[in-house]
Order: sequence, then C-alpha cells, then structure tokens
Amino acid sequence: MTLDTFFKKFDPFADAPDAVAKMRELVLQLAVQGKLVEPPSKPETDRTWLAFKKEISERVYSYDPGPPPPFDIPEHWEWCVLGDVAKPCGQKTPDENFTYIDVGSIDNARGELKPDLNTIEAAHAPSRARKLAKLGSVIYATVRPYLKNIAVIETEFSPPAIISTAFAILHPLPFVESRFLFYWLRSSAFEREVSVYAKGVAYPAISDGDLKGCVIPVPPPSEQKRIVAKVDELMALCDRLEAQQQERDEQASALARASLARFAEAPTPANLNLLFHKSYSISPVDLRKAILAMAIQGKIVPQAHDDKPAVKNIEQNGELVTKVPFEIPRQWRWFHLSQLADINGGFAFKSHDYSERGMRVVRISDFDEFGFKDHKIVRHAFKSDLKKFTLDEGNILMAMTGGTVGKSYYVRSLPEPMIVNQRVATIKVSPEVNPSYIDILIRSEMTQEVIRIAKNSTNDNISMGDIKGFAVPVPPLAEQHRIVAKVDQLMALVDQLETQLAASRATSKNLLEALVAELT
Repeated sequence: MTLDTFFKKFDPFADAPDAVAKMRELVLQLAVQGKLVEPPSKPETDRTWLAFKKEISERVYSYDPGPPPPFDIPEHWEWCVLGDVAKPCGQKTPDENFTYIDVGSIDNARGELKPDLNTIEAAHAPSRARKLAKLGSVIYATVRPYLKNIAVIETEFSPPAIISTAFAILHPLPFVESRFLFYWLRSSAFEREVSVYAKGVAYPAISDGDLKGCVIPVPPPSEQKRIVAKVDELMALCDRLEAQQQERDEQASALARASLARFAEAPTPANLNLLFHKSYSISPVDLRKAILAMAIQGKIVPQAHDDKPAVKNIEQNGELVTKVPFEIPRQWRWFHLSQLADINGGFAFKSHDYSERGMRVVRISDFDEFGFKDHKIVRHAFKSDLKKFTLDEGNILMAMTGGTVGKSYYVRSLPEPMIVNQRVATIKVSPEVNPSYIDILIRSEMTQEVIRIAKNSTNDNISMGDIKGFAVPVPPLAEQHRIVAKVDQLMALVDQLETQLAASRATSKNLLEALVAELT
C-alpha cells in the first residue's frame, strides 16, 4: 500500500486511538528517512551543498557529535549534527519596545506562533528576554522538549522580536530548508534522541551545547524542497481528516444526547433501541448513568395498577424526605436510607493484630464495584463481641474515606466468612426492599453527587450521617424486582456494546500499526 492509498482508506482505522496524530507522525517518519518522495534523477548541483559535503567529510569536531545515527538514510543524504547546519543569531538586552516570544507564544499542536504576541517596553523586559532570531530561524524550546514548542519565524515583527532564553535559536545555513529542519525537530526520532540528553525530572531540559551535538539527516536542497512540499500537503490533509472526524463526532454526540433525552421523556421499547443505534455510539459510561437515573425515576419499566404501594409500614420510622430531587410515580414513596436499612461502620482493628489465621477482614482496599480482591488478604481472630461487624450476603459495602470514597459493592455471595474494618460502612437492607434496588440507587448519579458534595466539604470523607440521610425513591416491591431485572438486562447490553467498541478500536489499532509497519 502506498502512502496516498493509506490516506484515501482512512475509515477502516479511524477508530484507532489518536489515528490522525499517528498519521502525522508517520508522515514525518517517512519524510526524514527519505521514503516520502522519489530520489532525484540528476546529481545535486547546489554549490553550497557540494562544498559542505566536502568540508564535513574532513571535519574534526570540537564538541561531542552525539550518538550514532538512529536509522539508515539514502546514500546521497548526509548525517550531520545541528551545530553544522544551523547557527544562533546572538543576544541583546532590550533597549526599545520589542515583540516578546516565550514558550506560551507557541501553539505546539500546530507548531506555529500564536497571533496575539505581546509588545513589551524595554524597561519592563523579563530577564529571559535576550535571544535574537531572523526570518527563517527555527526556535526550539529546550525546557520540557517533549511538549514540542517549536516554530519557524516566518514574519518580520514590528517592533522586532526578542526570544526567551528558554529557546535555542537555530538559523539554518543556505542549503538547509527552515521547514525541513522544523519537521526534523518535531519527529519522534529526534524526540527520542533529545530524551537521552534531557536533565531534570519535573522540568527536563537540554542545554544548547548538547542540542547542537544532536544528529540530523540532510538531503540535497532540491530534495528538501520537495519533501517539505509533500509534508505540507499531507499535513493539510491530516487537518481536513481531523476536522471531518471532529464534525462526525459532534454530530454523533448530538444524536446520542437527543436519543437519551427522547428515552428519558418516553421510555418505550422503540426509544430504548435508539440508545443502541449503529449510526452513532453513546459512551458506555453515559449509557450506564442514564439507565440508573431512569431506573430510580420510575421511567424504565411501566407501573402496574395492582402493585401494592411502597412499604407503608416503614412510614412511621423516622422523618420522611421533605426536599425531593424529582417527582416520582403515585405509588412510590420517598424515604431516608436509614429508614430502609441498618447502617453500621466496621471495627477499628489494629494492623499489628492481623494474622494469617482467623476471619478475613474487609478493608477499603479489599473490594471494588466488581467484587472482592484477593491480594494481601488479612485476617483476625474472631470473638463473639465482633459479631455485629460480620458481613452477610445481601449487604452493601461502601468506602467512607480516601481516594475511592463512595465506592460500593453489593455482596451477592460470600466466598468465606468476613468481618468489616473501620471506615467501611455495611448497609443491611430491610426485607421490605430489594437490596439490588438500593445498590442501583447508590450507584446512580443522584446519590454519587450527594457523595461528591459531602466529601468535598470534609476532605474526602463521608460520615455515617451522610449515608443514613441518602434520599431513596422507593417503588412497590414488585416494581423494584421488575426494575432490577430491566437494569440487569440493559447493563448486559451495555457490556456487549463496550466489548464491541473495544474490539473495534483494537482492530483499527492493529490495522493501523500493520500499515505503518508496511510503509516503514
């Protein structure tokens, strides 16, 4: 497959992660390896180039010329070092108004200067405003070079520009095209080379001296021009593909939002099918949120007139919810979670009392929404006064502190007897309520928002009072069962969709990598 065909057949691998970015990287890779355009049919006649080739063959370097070349190049190209093909333009202390170019002046995604550059008076010049550049100079940010803050000076600025010392100024010699140098500096091959020299952790940087010893492949001037023209053409094509992809994603997102809204207003089977339409994809995360939200609002299954109203005998147990988040069906009732469940914290075990024998202890790190984790299990000798901290099937666990505060797990089965540690809440639901429905309620965006507000006000903690105060819209028990069954059915569909999306992206990724390997 040729590179042109590769671009024309973009759709099969458009779903690959960062597909357009990888296409840009591929273009640069082929360009700097001499694989993007046909070699010249006639020998190069540029005298400056021919003189340079002769001079470089006799050069004895006064500085370290860097590591060996990273790949093979055509025989008529030359491996050089940056110090041979580009020079600095000097420095000065500002003595009049100037256009200041610092790292923030670069649009690093596009590799160009932003249009709104600052004009600064000499008296207010930053201490780093010292370096000079000329028309055609390439400026390269030596601090955090992986961000690729690189640009070509393509404008005569008024007032004249002064560049921050965070940049190396590379003004190419006459036989080197500025944009060829620019494309080399943005290539992954050069990024890997610079990473060898960069020093520092938070703000890695390469010195100007080390930079000038980095290698660069240099083709004859006429070939450079053709390479630059081809790269410019293909990068423009990448821009168009990216714009088309963005427009397509925006349209799909609008359709997805409309489908979610339509189903929320009229949760019919026909509108449900729209959520899984093949013409667009709603993210599995958004689908799950929508399903849970509609479940607790009474919009996911029809109400039955012969259902008995929700748990009447609990209404006298504590105060009813007075400030309700939304309207619920006639036969539903609002309760606080404490009216529907016994809620307790775990026992404050001491870590030095853990042993390899005894009852398994459930800590915050020992479970997630999918179940128990089998790493680093700890145990504690069971005593009768710890019985109220034991875990039963049908209970719901919730983390009350730390980075995963609010995570929960509905314990459908116990692999072995367990006892709960402190800062893990155990929710033991009343027989009047289906615990799977309470699990849906806890995982819903309504309850998770309550948890987010609570933890933000208490430094990543929720209290037992916060949990007991959760508002719960409770349908009749028969409808709870229908809701749980419907949610399970829809979540299984979402799981299938997620698997299909992952498989599609993996296929696209593998296809893209295979095509890149074929071309390179």
